[in-house]
Parts: sequence; structure tokens; C-alpha cells
Amino acid sequence: MDHIVTVQDAVTAFADFMEPTNGELDAIELESPLILAEVDLIDAQIITLDRLPNELDGRRIRRARNRVLSERRALANRSAGVTLPGGAA
Repeated sequence: MDHIVTVQDAVTAFADFMEPTNGELDAIELESPLILAEVDLIDAQIITLDRLPNELDGRRIRRARNRVLSERRALANRSAGVTLPGGAA
């Protein structure tokens, strides 16, 4: 009979090495305005899932979509000349 053992020790043995690097954290911080804008867009779209969108919903979605595009443009302009240490993309 084979024994079933957990692999928790093997998985969590290297937990300190699995933390994000400073470069990865910097990249997340750089992208956070875009992430928040995308969350707002998704929230605006979720509101309209169970009903017909009215004029206010349409404006909310357009505003959120424009904010996402604006943040993408700003991120592209900011990250064009930025190189992050630690190998983060």
C-alpha cells in the first residue's frame, strides 16, 4: 500500500524566494493607475449586465473606457524610457 503524504513542506520551503522582487513591485506600482481604471470599467459594465443600459450607464462606461485609454497612453509614455532593476518587464 502506498502512503499519501502532503507536499506542503516542499511547496512552502522556498516561500521566501517566491516573494516579488523590488523590480516587480515597482512595475506593479507603475501599472496601478491602469489597473484601477480597468477595474472601474469592469464595474461599470457589470452594472449593466442584468438590465438595459440607460443614458447614465452609457456615460459611465464611456468615461471609464476613456480613462483606461488615457492611462494606457500615460503608462506607455512613462515606461518608454524606464528600465526597472531586477529583470521586471
